[in-house]
Amino acid sequence: MDDIKKILTPIAVALLALIVFASVFTVQQWETAIKLRLGEIVKSDYDPGLHLKVPVLNNIMRFDARIQTLDSRPQRFLTIEKKDVIVDSYTKWRINNAAQFFRSTGGDSARAERLLSERVNTELRNEFGKRTIQEVVTEDRIALMKALTKVSDTQAAELGVEVLDVRVKKIDLPPEVSESVYNRMRAERERVARDLRAKGAEAAERIQADADRQRTVIIADAYREAEETRGLGDGRAAEIYATAYQRNPNFYAFYRSLDAYRRTFAQKDSTLVLSPDSEFFRFFNSQDPGAAAALSGAVNFPGTGSTMP
Repeated sequence: MDDIKKILTPIAVALLALIVFASVFTVQQWETAIKLRLGEIVKSDYDPGLHLKVPVLNNIMRFDARIQTLDSRPQRFLTIEKKDVIVDSYTKWRINNAAQFFRSTGGDSARAERLLSERVNTELRNEFGKRTIQEVVTEDRIALMKALTKVSDTQAAELGVEVLDVRVKKIDLPPEVSESVYNRMRAERERVARDLRAKGAEAAERIQADADRQRTVIIADAYREAEETRGLGDGRAAEIYATAYQRNPNFYAFYRSLDAYRRTFAQKDSTLVLSPDSEFFRFFNSQDPGAAAALSGAVNFPGTGSTMP
């Protein structure tokens, strides 16, 4: 009898351990789980930790409860202007209702992503159909993504998932219309460039005209000042001549004649034809020895190096 007990005791302990092992299950921090009984959901959304189940009768389904990324293929949508755009987007989502997720998708993540992608694309088509191209690529793009996230989250509730964010990565034009758009943009830029060049040329002409006007004014003012200065000098010289003439008319006449002789005979390659008894030579014909000596020392014929006798 004791021998039988020794044999049965380890077997009983092993069976008990097997039953205990089959009666518990563990849910990790990053998981959510549901308990099935003959294919029917008994309990869902277990907290992380150790939980009990009935062996054989209960079945446990575990799902990844972390945030996942659905990177959709680029899709073609129409804007309110009836223009095609190619939109590349992605969606951040996670399971928030394990029971509903199992009923809607059978626990298949690939099927869940396909169903979610269809709903997100439908909402993208609706939202792009309400906006122009300019609106979806400017500040209104942020409002577009917020609206997409809100509507997509409501639509995804029937799948047992929560949509955290819908983002538009890139918006492109179809290849068949890109060239025409680029040509239109190029023509617009060229028109702006021509306008800028025309305005620049106009400004240059205006600056040049203003500079020419200032130059003319400056030259005219300088000429006027020069003439005024020259007039003052001539007036002062005339005053000096008049004073000298009043003091000694004979000497003044003699001095002026000397100055005329000097300037006349200093000219090179010139010919002067005058009568010997001309008034111009009256001091040459003078019998005054002082005047003759003065003339002899003051008048020097150019090119000869000799004075007039």
